[in-house]
Amino acid sequence: MPCMHRFDEKKFWVDPKKPLRLDKRSTQPDDQLDSKADARAALAEDVTELREAQQKLYAGQRNSVLVILQGMDAAGKDGTIRHVLGGINPQGCRVYSFRAPNDAEVQHHFLCRPVPYLPARGMISVFNRSYYEEVFVVRVHPEFLQRQCIPDVDLSDPGSLRRLWKRRYEEIRHFERALTDNGTLVLKFFLHISPDEQKERMLERLTDPSKHWKFNPRDLDERRLWKDYRQAFQEGIRATSTTTAPWYIIPADRKWYARALIADILNSRIQKLRPEYPTASPEDIARFDEAIRRLNNEPRSLFE
Repeated sequence: MPCMHRFDEKKFWVDPKKPLRLDKRSTQPDDQLDSKADARAALAEDVTELREAQQKLYAGQRNSVLVILQGMDAAGKDGTIRHVLGGINPQGCRVYSFRAPNDAEVQHHFLCRPVPYLPARGMISVFNRSYYEEVFVVRVHPEFLQRQCIPDVDLSDPGSLRRLWKRRYEEIRHFERALTDNGTLVLKFFLHISPDEQKERMLERLTDPSKHWKFNPRDLDERRLWKDYRQAFQEGIRATSTTTAPWYIIPADRKWYARALIADILNSRIQKLRPEYPTASPEDIARFDEAIRRLNNEPRSLFE
């Protein structure tokens, strides 16, 4: 029996026709789950259904799924991937982490970079950060554009930069519309945490030896730019959220809630694709019957 979806996903979807104020969006769980134990039970049910849906998706070779995770440092992207998608057959799922582009990548349009990692039919691709860094991080650090040598972009002119961001939003919308028109389900999740929660997670990375490897001194510098990042997220998310490639703002101060919510939305949207195992043709059935006959009548001498 399909699991009951516990969340009203419309509450978290970003409507591009309405203003987006992240400082007015809660980072805490709401009343759609009663407890942490309920969240774990809901997550387990959704992960089980996702496993079955992914197998049908892989076998059917009709649709594909692209999941994009964005958020501030320590927002919980890695843990979300591990807990929500860790049970899926790795044969049908790929995870890609997007770091700063290399010297070869900056010589191309920024949307060339994700193309090799887009999901083929039947596959799920997960982007841990993504091409959206070009309108989030690069907006906060426009000096990063110097390496890209984009014609007619003046880094000293705020108007020139505004036109660039507007153009990139439009390019992203067209890019994602092309993906959805070709059968790819595009789902984008912004893990929304508070400054206080990020501080606690950073302190944990600094005091827990098993998490020292996660700490990057630059994270403290980026934290000081919180308001700049918030503005970049607000404008970029609102400009690129559509009904066919939606953004969801995920309250992420409690990891158990964020994981259960993302799993619920992901499972619900994939189920709407109605993935099914391929139906055998009459010719296939006849071949199967012949194969059964051969197996049942093979001589034991072949194996003795």
